Amino acid sequence: MSNGVPTASFEQWIEAMKLPEEAVLPQDLEKIKRFTEVVTTESDPQVGQTPKEVIWTKNKSKLYHYAPHAKKTNKVPILFIYALINRSYILDLYPGNSLIEYLVNDGHDVYLLDWGTAGHEDRHMKIDDYIVDYIPRAAKKVLKDSGAKELTIYGYCMGGTMSTIFTSLYNDILPIKNLVLMTSPTDFEDAGLYTNWLNKDTFQLDKMVDTLGNIPFEMIDYGNRLLSPISNSLGTYVGLASRIENDNAVLTWKLMQKWLNDGVPFPGEAYRQWIRDFYQENKLVKGELAVRGQEVKLSNIKANLLNICATRDNIVQPEQIKALNKQVSSKVNTLHEVPTGHVSVCTGRYAQKEIYPFVSKWLKDHSK
Repeated sequence: MSNGVPTASFEQWIEAMKLPEEAVLPQDLEKIKRFTEVVTTESDPQVGQTPKEVIWTKNKSKLYHYAPHAKKTNKVPILFIYALINRSYILDLYPGNSLIEYLVNDGHDVYLLDWGTAGHEDRHMKIDDYIVDYIPRAAKKVLKDSGAKELTIYGYCMGGTMSTIFTSLYNDILPIKNLVLMTSPTDFEDAGLYTNWLNKDTFQLDKMVDTLGNIPFEMIDYGNRLLSPISNSLGTYVGLASRIENDNAVLTWKLMQKWLNDGVPFPGEAYRQWIRDFYQENKLVKGELAVRGQEVKLSNIKANLLNICATRDNIVQPEQIKALNKQVSSKVNTLHEVPTGHVSVCTGRYAQKEIYPFVSKWLKDHSK
């Protein structure tokens, strides 16, 4: 007996599963070998290859300036603001598959504020701290370094929500010409499955933060994967196997797996605030959010707005994004819907052919 199964029966089953040699074609063996190499032994591709230099630091954060590949033709520099989770190199994933590389090559002056990796000592950091103590200083450094009179704030995902709050508070203090957002939620009334999972009557938010300090990346990642559990587990490898002979497809798979599994801890107090004030109490769109005692009014936003909504996004629902356009005071108020998911809005074939050129042209048109 083996685990309750008669040994003889188990051995017969194993024997029955064996395929005759003639049933496995040589090309199939090569595919199996290649698949195994990709999954188990091949090194990760190099990411974030667009040349850059650090021009300012604070705590773990770094402000990068990307070296121009072409003459700068757009006088309004771009400051990218990324989320507090995952790595920012998704914006500069790989040569030919990089939003930042495209913008730099198209004459834009590009900067990126990278939050780095939070340590245990950062567990008390709040969203307020990043918005008041970090982003304004980075913006001033960009203006000084570039010699520009205005700048564009460009936020992705949670970084876009933070950029929205920042612009609301500083639009009359700093010369913010444009606000560009990608898949950035404003209205959390219906956040899909997250609304149920993060319900304040059942989700033990305080116990989690008080116990763990910073929230491990793996906990957030598991939640995201559960949105589509089959496609995010088995489907990932089935997709790879079906395209194992396509070198470009294999490279894309490796790049995405590297990024998806390369997360950072979420600072504890920032996480508590993100879940309670946004997902549970929806304070931002209601006009009830305060940052360091300052009331956040979305109607204070006067900068030209480009709000990019991914219609196939299962992390941020389209209606969470669209709400912002109804609340701002921007004279140029653009909602641009694209048929992508949360990540493919900034990487992949459609992004390269459609989204990168659209964003670049929009910025040029509204930076004169």
